[in-house]
Amino acid sequence: MSSLYTVLFAAVLPPFLLILLVWWKDKYQREPFSQIAKGFLYGVLSAGIALVLETGLQMLSLVPDEPATLLEAIWKAFVGASIPEELAKLLMLWLLLRRNKYFDERFDGIVYAACVGMGFAATENIIYLFSNIDSWQSVAVGRAIFAVPGHFMFAVTMGYFYSMVYFGDMNMRKAYRVFWIPVLLHGTYDGLLFMSNVGTMWSGIILMCFYIFCYNMLRYGQKRIAEHLKRDKEDPTQPAYWADK
Repeated sequence: MSSLYTVLFAAVLPPFLLILLVWWKDKYQREPFSQIAKGFLYGVLSAGIALVLETGLQMLSLVPDEPATLLEAIWKAFVGASIPEELAKLLMLWLLLRRNKYFDERFDGIVYAACVGMGFAATENIIYLFSNIDSWQSVAVGRAIFAVPGHFMFAVTMGYFYSMVYFGDMNMRKAYRVFWIPVLLHGTYDGLLFMSNVGTMWSGIILMCFYIFCYNMLRYGQKRIAEHLKRDKEDPTQPAYWADK
């Protein structure tokens, strides 16, 4: 039984630490733990929704189980993973925030999106680790370094644009970015991984492109976080503005 708890701990620890990180950054008016837990639970539910959608696509033979070509890898990355997963997360984020009285700062959008994203990532981690129980340690390390931070950055982007629309910082005609920018990041992330596993002469170069993409995505997410923290601090209508007065 102790090994079972160890695997579960390894699965949920990285998402938990990233939630703690984004909660800590929200230093002016932190969200209640009850809302953080609720967001995480919604993320778990989003994983269930995504699994149903992805299974349905595979049963209809619209997405290959194992991509055999570069084109199939890209198709599976976007149609079989990125679009249904980000759609499920966005649905749950909308349900979480539509009547949430605590959603009163721009950075809150990132906090809540991160909670949903990490709930999704924790669920996915549990599935992957128990599906590869004989080598769960190496799977846990790999996902802690790449997959979980990847889902965190997809969530940061979704939360960033969600707040941009909600607080009127972005024209409604550009509201599509709330969904399609995370889809683009997620699809590119998965696409590069899937293509590197196809086994072509370009696999090494594609894998290097994957590492470069992850680094740039990390920097992109950091900038989005800093932007919303700055906007909240400089906006006299936001709690963050009054915190330093």
